[in-house]
Amino acid sequence: MGILDFSWNEKKRGSEEASVSPDALNAPDVYAGRDSDEIQEGVHENADQLHRRLGNRQIQLIAIGGSIGTALFVSIGSGLHHGGPGSLFIAYTIYAIMLGFVNNCITEMTVLMPVSGGFVRLAGEWVDEAFGFAAGWNFFLYEALLIPFEITALTTVLGFWVVVPPWSVPIAAIILYAALNVLAVRVYGEAEFWLSGGKVILIFMLFLFTFVTMVGGNPHHDAYGFRYWSNPGSFAEYMSTGTLGRFEGFLGALWSASFTVVGPEYISMVAAEAKRPRIYIKNAFKTVYWRFGLFFILGALAVGIVIPYNDTTLTDILGGKAGGSGTAAASPYVIAMTNLGITIFPDIVNALLVTSIFSAGNSYTYCATRTLYGMALEGRAPKVLRKCTKNGVPVYCFAIVMIFPCLSFLQVGSGSQVVLNWLIALITAGGVIDYIVIIFFYRALKAQGIPRSSLPYTGWFQPYSAYIGLAWMTCIVFTYGYSSFTPWSVSTFFSYYTMVIVSPVLFIFWKLVKRTKFVKATEADLMWERPIIDAYEESFIDPPVGFWTEMLDLVGLGRFITKETGGHRDRRRSSVAEVEGRRMSAK
Repeated sequence: MGILDFSWNEKKRGSEEASVSPDALNAPDVYAGRDSDEIQEGVHENADQLHRRLGNRQIQLIAIGGSIGTALFVSIGSGLHHGGPGSLFIAYTIYAIMLGFVNNCITEMTVLMPVSGGFVRLAGEWVDEAFGFAAGWNFFLYEALLIPFEITALTTVLGFWVVVPPWSVPIAAIILYAALNVLAVRVYGEAEFWLSGGKVILIFMLFLFTFVTMVGGNPHHDAYGFRYWSNPGSFAEYMSTGTLGRFEGFLGALWSASFTVVGPEYISMVAAEAKRPRIYIKNAFKTVYWRFGLFFILGALAVGIVIPYNDTTLTDILGGKAGGSGTAAASPYVIAMTNLGITIFPDIVNALLVTSIFSAGNSYTYCATRTLYGMALEGRAPKVLRKCTKNGVPVYCFAIVMIFPCLSFLQVGSGSQVVLNWLIALITAGGVIDYIVIIFFYRALKAQGIPRSSLPYTGWFQPYSAYIGLAWMTCIVFTYGYSSFTPWSVSTFFSYYTMVIVSPVLFIFWKLVKRTKFVKATEADLMWERPIIDAYEESFIDPPVGFWTEMLDLVGLGRFITKETGGHRDRRRSSVAEVEGRRMSAK
């Protein structure tokens, strides 16, 4: 069977299936992308200069690490306080399901086209160049602003033990982020593998703590179970009283979910540097569904079990009457530990929070760099940003991204909590906006008569999941700043809706400058970089490596699992041919 089909239109005309020899991978310009004369030659794994070096275990942990942030351990307390345990659980469940619809759509696109820049680049290719410009810069700003947010959060979390100079943490974080991201992508992947592992350990520790203490395994021997669901109750009032107040409490919990429940976009961003993306990236996307259920829905349930929504400590911290906001002291789990007289555990939680926050900032640095690089490839950012090091790192894009962490120095004058609250309000709406771009892939398939069964991955309940997801995310975007209307606050309104306003401005600006037109569904280029991706996938000799096999490799046992290949991993025909050529020359 041939490696690829150059054109679905050719297939419909009954032409013979075109194929490419793996040797073509060594031809520099056969699959070069557009403007290839201005893009330096890479290693022929992509149409650009990025290298595919991330293995299965790294991708899986990056996918988990990208979805678990500080909010799941600390900020979730505000959602509990506003809505109560019932509203929190319902809100997180609904939002996780809706984001599952988004994941369902983005998986089809990314597995088919795992290109640099991820889904924001696909938006410009299949919808409108101006739309891609707006979505790309919006997502770039979203990711870049998250970096100082995490650094500021890191400062507050370290304050759980000792007061640290507010300038010292940003300096240390900037140096470490630079060291991990300026080297080859393999270094970033390995760092995230271990850092994300700390997040997984933390969340399972907290789940175990919840279960053991609720059945009576605590110093008070109090089997409190679901007591707080009935006293003070499952649904809290927020802003108003009565039924309206309880609905507003649900909305408060829902906004907490919109900030906490994330994930699919990070997998899309690493797709261009993943080995065997049609297999490893697909597997990572497929695990998103159980991760949403296990981490977020179960996490929301656990938080509502361990403390009541009107807990005095939680209320005082969120109201500014007590210190500790943004630190482990504000975590519902730590508050519960203190209430039960449990020591040492709060320090362990805070220590793992440090690694969790650092990991998140590291991921945002990576994603912001790759987003900017993807825009440069399409001419939506200066072309000079296409420059990569020999290790496949977009060096100029990286240099620009490293300017944003310097915003964390604002905490020196304003106080870390002020900066933290401002960044949360600004970036949350920005992240939700970008989910809207995912809907348009389906219409091109339908218009060109391409059966979805021909795709490397097909989502379920399509296109209805896409329509439902689009409607839901649109509602979230336009109602997110509900609290700024009652009472009216200009500053609060702009903190919530700045990114909503900026995106249409970016769209109109690029449309007027470039006079772009919406891509007709019948003309959308669904082949694009597919030839080189298919050829790369077909060049492998060894079978795909499973996650647990790679884990066994870490301790030297993986080679016994694949005796038929001698323990080798991901060998490619082109590499084998080069080795064989040198051997024959030596003879």
